[in-house]
Amino acid sequence: MPYLGVCGWPVAHSRSPAMQNAALAAVGLHDWRYLLLPLPLELFAETVRALPAAGFRGVNVTIPHKETALALAGTASVAAREIGAANTLTFEEDGAIAADNTDWTGLLEVLPEPAGKTALVLGAGGAARASAYALREAGAADVAVWNRTPERAETLAAALGVRAVRRPGTAQIVVNCTSVGLADQGATFKALPLQADSLDAGSCVVDMVYRDGDTELLEAARTRGATVIDGLEVLVAQGAASFERWTGRAAPRQAMREAVRTIAST
Repeated sequence: MPYLGVCGWPVAHSRSPAMQNAALAAVGLHDWRYLLLPLPLELFAETVRALPAAGFRGVNVTIPHKETALALAGTASVAAREIGAANTLTFEEDGAIAADNTDWTGLLEVLPEPAGKTALVLGAGGAARASAYALREAGAADVAVWNRTPERAETLAAALGVRAVRRPGTAQIVVNCTSVGLADQGATFKALPLQADSLDAGSCVVDMVYRDGDTELLEAARTRGATVIDGLEVLVAQGAASFERWTGRAAPRQAMREAVRTIAST
């Protein structure tokens, strides 16, 4: 039986198994299975190297392993190398590991045309690197990056040719790649360096966090008339790209979307 999976620590919250198993069923790959693979840092490399022999065709990679996944691979796409992180590993027949990054294409698939617009990325981890790269590649007029630890934002900006800021101003596109909003209680929109009046109509706000209902960031933006995109839409888009790499089949995006939205509504 061919296997796929998602590696992370923690990873129990991931909706990728429901989404990807729905996709496999929709295209008739009934003998395939997509599994949760909770892997602490110290076990990640050893376990991933052993997966091809256990019948795995590929895995998604999430926090905190995206940079390690790139280093582990024998080959990598241009995008993964430039971003400095991989969220998709594909296992070749000889056991070789190929790394790719579908986070950036996933963002561009759901984002209204960013060319010529100003953009602000919040965070400096793997998702932020992919977002900054995507916006730069799509021709955004300016890409600013903010992080709670300024040095991390500066490192990201220098690597990708964008701009680090200590106090972000207004932007036409805002992408939140921090974990603020993940919890139902506790972390809130107030922890981000944004004012609600900067999220007016005409702007687009993307929150990579996905949870049941809008995050406070998206609620504030929606109330003021901004276009909002939640993390589930990005999850579907990046997951579809991974699915197509592993299976050679067109991804059934609607089946994937229905699977993650059903979980969100129950």
